[in-house]
Amino acid sequence: MTFRPLLALLIAFSVTTSGSALAQSAADMGAAKPRKVSELPLKPTDTQANAALISAHLLTRFHYDAQPLDTSMSEKIYSLYFKLLDGEKVFFTQEDMANFAKYKDEFGNEIWNKDLSGPFDIFNQYILRAIDRMTYARGLLKQGFDFNTSETYNTDRKNADWPKDKAELDKLWRERTMNDWLRLKLAGKNDDDIRKTLDKRYANYIERVKQLDGEDAFQTFMTAYANSTDPHTDYMGPRAAENFDITMKLSLEGIGAVLQARDDYTQIRELVPAGPAIKSGKIHVGDLVLGVGQGANGPITDVVGWRLDDVVNLIRGKKDTTVRLEIVPADQGEDGKHEIITLVRQKVAIEEQSAKKKVITITDAGVTRKIGVIELPMFYSDFGARSEGDKDFKSATRDVTKLLNELKADGVQGVVIDLRNNGGGSLYEANELSGLFIDKGPDVQVRDARGQVQAQGKDDTAPMTWSGPLAVLVNRGTASASEIFSAAIQDYGRGLIIGTPTFGKGTVQTLIDLNRFASDPASNPNFGALKMTVQEFFRINGGSTQLKGVTPDILYPTNGDEKDFGESTYDNALPWTQIPPADYKPVADMKAYLPQLEQLHDARDGKSPAWQLMLDEINQYKKLADRTTISLNFDQRQAERKQLDATQAEFRARHKTIDGNTAVDNDDDSQLDDGLNANERSLKSELKEQEDAKNAPDPQLQETAHILFDAIGLINANPKLAAEVLPYGGKESANMVAAAGAAAPSSLPAAGAPAQNQGASKDAPVAPAPAGSSGH
Repeated sequence: MTFRPLLALLIAFSVTTSGSALAQSAADMGAAKPRKVSELPLKPTDTQANAALISAHLLTRFHYDAQPLDTSMSEKIYSLYFKLLDGEKVFFTQEDMANFAKYKDEFGNEIWNKDLSGPFDIFNQYILRAIDRMTYARGLLKQGFDFNTSETYNTDRKNADWPKDKAELDKLWRERTMNDWLRLKLAGKNDDDIRKTLDKRYANYIERVKQLDGEDAFQTFMTAYANSTDPHTDYMGPRAAENFDITMKLSLEGIGAVLQARDDYTQIRELVPAGPAIKSGKIHVGDLVLGVGQGANGPITDVVGWRLDDVVNLIRGKKDTTVRLEIVPADQGEDGKHEIITLVRQKVAIEEQSAKKKVITITDAGVTRKIGVIELPMFYSDFGARSEGDKDFKSATRDVTKLLNELKADGVQGVVIDLRNNGGGSLYEANELSGLFIDKGPDVQVRDARGQVQAQGKDDTAPMTWSGPLAVLVNRGTASASEIFSAAIQDYGRGLIIGTPTFGKGTVQTLIDLNRFASDPASNPNFGALKMTVQEFFRINGGSTQLKGVTPDILYPTNGDEKDFGESTYDNALPWTQIPPADYKPVADMKAYLPQLEQLHDARDGKSPAWQLMLDEINQYKKLADRTTISLNFDQRQAERKQLDATQAEFRARHKTIDGNTAVDNDDDSQLDDGLNANERSLKSELKEQEDAKNAPDPQLQETAHILFDAIGLINANPKLAAEVLPYGGKESANMVAAAGAAAPSSLPAAGAPAQNQGASKDAPVAPAPAGSSGH
């Protein structure tokens, strides 16, 4: 399901917490109170009880697969709630679970009766147990460990039993703490440094847990309910709903800085180009934010020790409003001189998730061709700006149209659309994007809860923006709207689908503002939003991408993640079904040259050092991922580490030989396990690792471009083949070449905000944590 255990989120957010201080929010409401420590026991509010009741009415009546909120559903919610809280079974024991069993079939009644005391009782116990376990781990550090034993540690506990009692739980935590110590020891740390590092790590975790509040409890419980109906239905608290909106429109109002939590401080991780922060020349990466003030003269609120999302909420604000930051410059350290920086919030574009282009030039057998590549991370659209008549509203299709025309002007002969890890987004944008490559006709069929089917697609007379050779690169992270687009291209025979089988999400969600159902709207309720499954989509050939996904025409090797990632891994995923095909006619037939392309691909990659290195790295990854138990014996682990280090060193040497990658020439330990969590390393090393990953060679993209290179060669050499594999017998392609560089339509037809088709990998975090991501 679209969940992560709360433990994993707390650890992740306490070590790599990135939040964006970019978006519009309630910062102009004045100073908020720090939530350093929440007062226990946490108690549900009337607002939360009403939000749960409204959600239940919607889910039981209007969900695509509506299910009653009865005893059976209560048991599903109960099970998932504990997966979210303690998915690794490291906090509660069998004795605890016996005490909690009284709630197992009562959650439905509690929601209907607006009494959420049960889930809050469990959450309060979770907080106490998490603090207790980390306190126990800190105590173990004083005595150290004997690593000459034959003990082992189970790294995968999702299918394990709950520990029988406290004694068994203590044993488990001793093994976990031993493993943390051993990782640092293997990295060359001495005992004093190890003890200091781990004590600080566990103490920080305790502080994060103490900051969990009633909003976190309610969000986690409602996520359990929503995800129990189907994997892609989610409840979003007010902040999560706001961040979802930001993600979809990729434009927002703020200062243009990405923040992260580091110990008790909030740190500048990144400055957004053209944002107020970078334009000021006074804010730099690594600066520490100690306080935030509203307006030109408002008091500065001390934010040291605050949750990241609370700090971000103060810094965000409406366009043209003023915010003041009290900072310590990065080069002065925590005890440096404080400075007050005044900034005026402005609209900032989040270009990181926008469509991007590049040109790959390939020379083979004396022939050189340019292949254009468009990377599309998600199907975004600013529906609000479009409905208001903003001619510059943000849209994936508008951006891709512009990039395609630029690529035509660059003289490319083929185009690759890179949809790897594109988890979806707007169904409307998927339809519009298909129209850039298909002259007319449906590209998807949508069925609602009443069984009514509607075909959607291009019905205007606008010409294709690109009618030449086309390939779409996909992987397991390609989901939802991306699968709609890929399936349409495949069903029409419009282009090659290359990569690994996709995610398999075949459902459509819509975002419902729960405040619309308040009995007294004037009271300004804060109920949040419900992202609810309301439709299922089908390919135009009548099949569904649900569970099966899209199978590429040319397959690349998988990394093994499909057993843990994808629609087929969800217990309550909808089944695969099919309906009659839509009224459409393929525009080409890819089968004519697939055997030749596969033969050329196999021959090339059989002797390609880069491809063989990729295969070896995939096999090594699978080998490590399949290991669920590790030794706690120093000598054995050291031998294993030496062997792994040698393998990684060999990989690095091969990379240097193949692609001239010198990123690790002077840092041979950069790829090794240093035993540290992300925020225990320097920000400089974090950013360098991120930049190196971004600039690393991409053999799959390079090979996809080469396959399209081969396709162009086959087409040029055989007019009969060209008539089969190019759209409309190649006539449109000829026209496209003749009109290369012609401007595309400057705007898209106006429309109301359609249902959102949000892919699995883009779903918002469902179990909040104190230092959770606050933006994108």
